[in-house]
Amino acid sequence: MNIVCFEIEDWESDTLRPLCRNLDITMTSDNLDQDNADKYADTRIISCFIYSNLRQPVLEKFKNLKLIATRSTGTDHIDLDYCRQRGIAVCNVPAYGEHTVAEHVFALLLALSRHIPQAAQRTREGDFSFKGLCGFDLYGKIMGIIGTGTIGLHAARIAKGFGMNVLGYDTQPHQNADLTYVTFEQLLSQSDIISLHVPGTPKTRHMLSEKEFSIMKDGVIIINTARGPVIDVRALLRALQSGKVRAAGLDVLPEEPAIREEAELLRESFSQKHDLETLLADYALLHNKNVIVTPHSAFYTKEALDKILHTTSENIMAFLRGAPQNIVG
Repeated sequence: MNIVCFEIEDWESDTLRPLCRNLDITMTSDNLDQDNADKYADTRIISCFIYSNLRQPVLEKFKNLKLIATRSTGTDHIDLDYCRQRGIAVCNVPAYGEHTVAEHVFALLLALSRHIPQAAQRTREGDFSFKGLCGFDLYGKIMGIIGTGTIGLHAARIAKGFGMNVLGYDTQPHQNADLTYVTFEQLLSQSDIISLHVPGTPKTRHMLSEKEFSIMKDGVIIINTARGPVIDVRALLRALQSGKVRAAGLDVLPEEPAIREEAELLRESFSQKHDLETLLADYALLHNKNVIVTPHSAFYTKEALDKILHTTSENIMAFLRGAPQNIVG
């Protein structure tokens, strides 16, 4: 059964190929999209990360497709409804970065609270003055965790280690979680720092928008390592300009794929596929002095990547044995 793995770096190929030994497997660094789908149309198993386009117009080209093994937890890049209609199984990596992503939350938060990028740049230029670098303690602050899955709960444990008080909101609270569950509105109004840990779904789209920012404390800090569209970035920009939001640490942006592919801006169809106002807001956030943006790299540690590759290989082998695992949708 032929398998194609997209978005693969050389070192990942070296790790993944022995795990899928004796299989007809092709590795490519390309994303799967409308332009190259015909080249791989006979493929029976696809493995990809989150930047490939697995929507219906692309998937329709794969008449023999049986399995999509995404190397991610989230599946918002895959048309799950179409896969169900076609009988295409979809499996994911349900847990790989609970420690990794939660630690990145605090990398962003500490960089913001102590002005680390500005301080490092200043001393690099030979300026050792403190002016404008006064930060704030995490100790005693209230941190609100929206979404208390494995990542959110680990972020809460780290927050406790800093001596923070932790509030949580989730539609399915955990009974033994070491935090205080409150309503969504209570979390927004009481938290000094808000960290998002929810999947990208129609229900979570613009979870934080104009109304939600208006409820928050003045000077709140926003951290998002979840999915870009959960924040209305235009509303976030306005909240930053007014001072309602003091600073933001973002590992994700809603029009992130378009920003990555600058050549896409020149295509005639660009405005039909992308929200230009949101894209402009993304660019404005990239250059805002009170915002730190990282390139969707919160998951990117050796330990997490090894787990992703091992689980993906296990998902493929289990499917071929007739005992599929980690099926979603």
